[in-house]
Amino acid sequence: MGTGHETGFEPATGDGPQAPERDGKRSASVRTAFEGMLQIRRLTNTGHADPQGVPAQWETHRPVRAVAIALEASGLAASAVDGSGVRTATGYRLQQGETPGGVRVEWLGPPGSGAAHTEEAELARCAAVLRELGWTVLLYRGARRRRFLEVEPPAGTRGPNDG
Repeated sequence: MGTGHETGFEPATGDGPQAPERDGKRSASVRTAFEGMLQIRRLTNTGHADPQGVPAQWETHRPVRAVAIALEASGLAASAVDGSGVRTATGYRLQQGETPGGVRVEWLGPPGSGAAHTEEAELARCAAVLRELGWTVLLYRGARRRRFLEVEPPAGTRGPNDG
């Protein structure tokens, strides 16, 4: 049974069309989603010394959405693709990670954009945002020596069926 809160606003994951310009409406939607996520943490993480400092169960069940909200709210740009799948903007791209409940974060851009040259610094910015929010963040090198992050909920916050 859905709550209805997941319709309408979709945080940018880097695999869709370019997110609308950060106009007042988009900024307000991002801020509302992020504040809602923090409120869920305050209400559900009552057993933690810092309830806002660890992902809530809601986030661990929708990790790509939660990470997307966090990164977009921090002001980081998402990558984008056009209708034929050609990358049109430089920024983060999120996918389901290798581990259950994990998220893979890459820094991608159109050919010639220089994304490969800025990925180390930009992924470090992504990692800092996510670590501050209590996620476990590991940096890896993949194909063609491109770096990526593997983001996971901290130990002890996964649900019983999450692996």
